[in-house]
Amino acid sequence: MSNLVEEKAVLQGAEFIVKESSKDGLYVPEMADEEQLMIRDMVRTFVKTEVWPIIDKIEKQEGNTVPDLVEKMGELGLLGAHMPEQYNGMDLDFITNTFIGEDIGPAGSVSVSFNAHTGIGMLPILYFGTDEQKEKYLPRLATGELKACYCLTEPSSGSDALSAKSTAVLSEDGKHYILNGQKMWITNAGFADIFTVFVQVDGDKFTGFILEKGMEGLSLGEEEKKLGIKGSSTRLVFMENVKVPVDNVLGEIGKGHHIAFNVLNTGRFKLGASCLGGCKQVTDASIKYANERTQFNTPISTFGAIQSKIAEQTIQTFVTESATYRCADLINDKIKSLKEEGVGYAESKLKAAEEYALECSLIKIQGSEALDYCVDEAVQIHGGMGYSEEGMVARAYRDSRINRIFEGTNEINRMVVMSTIFKRAMKGQLDIATPAMTVQQELMNGTIPQVTDKGVYNDVYQALSNHKKVLHMLLGTIGKEAMSGNLNLKTEQELLMTVSDIVLAIFNLESTILRVDKLSSIDTDVDQEVYDSILRCYAYEANHTIYKKAMDAIGIFVTDDLIPMYVKGIKSLTKFPIQNIRNLKRTIAATLIKEDAYVL
Repeated sequence: MSNLVEEKAVLQGAEFIVKESSKDGLYVPEMADEEQLMIRDMVRTFVKTEVWPIIDKIEKQEGNTVPDLVEKMGELGLLGAHMPEQYNGMDLDFITNTFIGEDIGPAGSVSVSFNAHTGIGMLPILYFGTDEQKEKYLPRLATGELKACYCLTEPSSGSDALSAKSTAVLSEDGKHYILNGQKMWITNAGFADIFTVFVQVDGDKFTGFILEKGMEGLSLGEEEKKLGIKGSSTRLVFMENVKVPVDNVLGEIGKGHHIAFNVLNTGRFKLGASCLGGCKQVTDASIKYANERTQFNTPISTFGAIQSKIAEQTIQTFVTESATYRCADLINDKIKSLKEEGVGYAESKLKAAEEYALECSLIKIQGSEALDYCVDEAVQIHGGMGYSEEGMVARAYRDSRINRIFEGTNEINRMVVMSTIFKRAMKGQLDIATPAMTVQQELMNGTIPQVTDKGVYNDVYQALSNHKKVLHMLLGTIGKEAMSGNLNLKTEQELLMTVSDIVLAIFNLESTILRVDKLSSIDTDVDQEVYDSILRCYAYEANHTIYKKAMDAIGIFVTDDLIPMYVKGIKSLTKFPIQNIRNLKRTIAATLIKEDAYVL
């Protein structure tokens, strides 16, 4: 790696939309230090030696397989990797915790239980618990002595979590709250000791409570029969006149939404990171099977159609990884800066995740959709064996589908992306009006600024710059129409989802170009031509995506007389050189097929 000291400019949440990002000081996963590599090896060894040999027992929920594995992860320190030392934690930085989340991802149902315990199970107490609550629960949660679950969803409230019907009423002596209601789809419920539950106090004050296993009136339904993640415990949780001490209120009465939504930011990021690990696993399996399987007296890995599939799996995985670790780097830097300002351990993590809520939603969307793509193509490459339960690919296919629903559906997360942009714009935290006016003037004058200082990557950086201008043009007009009353964004979900896909493509492309450019100055075991080929394939595809989505968007909200002007502007900003995609993908696939593994 270069010995040059790079000055790092850190953007605030969502600022990548309106500002240029730099590779200087950027962390990429190829820069993992000795400690991070050691931890990665430990997690991968755990999955290989502790999970895979008993995967059938896990899937059938035989005995206490998953709870026992959770305790073993506690013994290794993995459950408390993100906790302060005073609570039996390892106090590892956010990037290292991202490596842990990624490498536990291939463990399937076990990764679901791990993420539920360490994320939405422990973080509400770390972020919002009293000192007494933290001391009482976190040390034993960090060791695995106690297991946690998070009870938000109800039969009548899923995405609309605040419409929960479960209730809490203060007892006459003022010492307890009496809780009634039910929760559903609760991961880890079957073996959890600690339940973070959200109910309505006095009918309309959404509030969090900490419940303990064994409380009278707290009971569970049978294990749900699910499409995938069969090894994870998922049950209904019933509350019938459960007496909960007032000391077990989590946070403030009526402020439960702060807990629910802020904890989900980190949960979404962690889910995306675990999906990344799954992408690598099934892509690796595809490569190995393609090399083993012969047809017409030759390995199917020699066929162009198979090479194209492996290359596309690789592109999706590499792009997801680039975006994930860029986001991790941003959050990690924010945590450090907040701590330097004197902000406490828990609050610094909470505020950092809140700052990058938009990016966390993007990682959740990208990770879950990339994994769905990769597992689908893995089944196709495996053919009949991919449809057989004898191998891991069929299970991976089933397990993957839940990720687009977990932690807020991808549709909800796309809405979060857009609402965050407009809320921050309204508060003056994100200036989208100035860039919108600038691009309008540039198009009128025919003076689009040209990128000239990026060497071999000039055309990609130019495309990225132009793609942002397309987004500025759309956001500026949508914002103007909304403020004038001509556009009701609450009812324009199709429009918001369309534009959010442009935001996602821009974040992905920028993350990928920054990483590839960075790698050009770092020694790796992979030829730079492979990285360049991935970048050019994705840039070409992103350009097509942005062109289509932008055209779809203007068809929704632009009046007929103005459409020709918008079409002209979009066309001028979505020009990217024709690429020989076949050859680029063959270059990508050749390296992986030769190594018989996903080696990026």
